[in-house]
Amino acid sequence: MNQITQTGTTTEKAISTALVKLGTTIEQVTVNVLTEGKKGFLGFGSRLAEVQVTVKNEKPNEQVDEVVLAEPESEPEVPETKVEEVVAPQQESIVLENTESTRGLAVEEAKKYLKQIAEDMKIDDLIIETVQDGKYVTLRLESKKAAVLIGKRGQTLNALQQLSQLVANKYSNQFLMIQLDVENYRERRQESLEQLAERMADKAIRTGKKVEFEPMPSYERKVIHHALSRRLDIETVSVGTDPNRYLVIEPLK
Repeated sequence: MNQITQTGTTTEKAISTALVKLGTTIEQVTVNVLTEGKKGFLGFGSRLAEVQVTVKNEKPNEQVDEVVLAEPESEPEVPETKVEEVVAPQQESIVLENTESTRGLAVEEAKKYLKQIAEDMKIDDLIIETVQDGKYVTLRLESKKAAVLIGKRGQTLNALQQLSQLVANKYSNQFLMIQLDVENYRERRQESLEQLAERMADKAIRTGKKVEFEPMPSYERKVIHHALSRRLDIETVSVGTDPNRYLVIEPLK
């Protein structure tokens, strides 16, 4: 599916829901607003917004098996909050408290956003557990419709993760890394990617030709790079630009 028509109470909400269902981000699509939403008065004259979202053409590549995501290849550099040497310890304490406060607010806003999107996806039993370690936040989702939240090869889960991270960082004064997980999908995906990497490397050696993967997120490419880092008979390189960046395994002669 590369195009969807979606309704919502507002144009923004309709677009967000469409992005999740397509398993993509706003940079990868074109949006055509068919109808602007209207609140009406006392329940009369209200109208849902309707948008048509189309995925831009991407490079066709070899299909990757249904196979958890590792951390990104690199994290955005975010300047830490610094306190001048002349500042009294009491003021430094206030800065740290403010950071903790905005971090908590950011996580709650991300959870609220996820629940709103889940409702639009007809998921009414979503439970979110938070595991936080400084700027790293894992939101574990539980629902009877776990497969819907994950999507094909994790595309829906990845889109939800990217969007919820954007929401969270609107409210935090420290950059937060948000990861979503459903039924330990991330761990299972990582194991499958590692197995796939070995199979594809063996294929490259057997055929003497390079093997190309389909475009995938940077943290999935990192899993494959790491899994094959000790092999001396092949090398792995990433080619192209995001969101169409993909990985190539080349045999060494």
